[in-house]
Amino acid sequence: MTWTPKRLTREQLGERRHKGFELLKRKRLSQRAIAKKLGVSEAAVSQWHKVLSEEGMKGSKAQVASGRPAKLSKADQTQLLDILSKGAKQAGFVSERWTQARVLKVIEKSFGVHYHYRSVGRLLKGLGWSVQQPQAQARERDEDLIRAWLKQDWPRIKKSTTTRGKHRFY
Repeated sequence: MTWTPKRLTREQLGERRHKGFELLKRKRLSQRAIAKKLGVSEAAVSQWHKVLSEEGMKGSKAQVASGRPAKLSKADQTQLLDILSKGAKQAGFVSERWTQARVLKVIEKSFGVHYHYRSVGRLLKGLGWSVQQPQAQARERDEDLIRAWLKQDWPRIKKSTTTRGKHRFY
């Protein structure tokens, strides 16, 4: 059994459609057999047959993606990545934690573009950023004290349990 991805790229869809057009043009297989061979519905093959009869093989070319153009250009997106990689403090926030609200503010301030807060996650994902949850730490946490404990006390405690041997509990 061959592996097939859950979602095909636009290029892969175009290649599959072109292969379907070629199979239809040869007239060796039924539409049902073509659908089964390519892993598409019979309705899709029927639509391909209609396009083939009306437009010929030029109808198999990849279709242009419709939809609204991006609000930020590729150059703006690269610039946004530079801003984000420098850190939230560098961008004027009190901590290094990036939130969607903070990214929204940076985009509006730097580029004059407004995004809905739910769209920011999709934009960031497209730029290679992922949602992260910071590990919770106590405000009273003293890193120097922790390092000293790990260096001095932990080896002594660990050593004493191994010397006791038979009295260890698991």
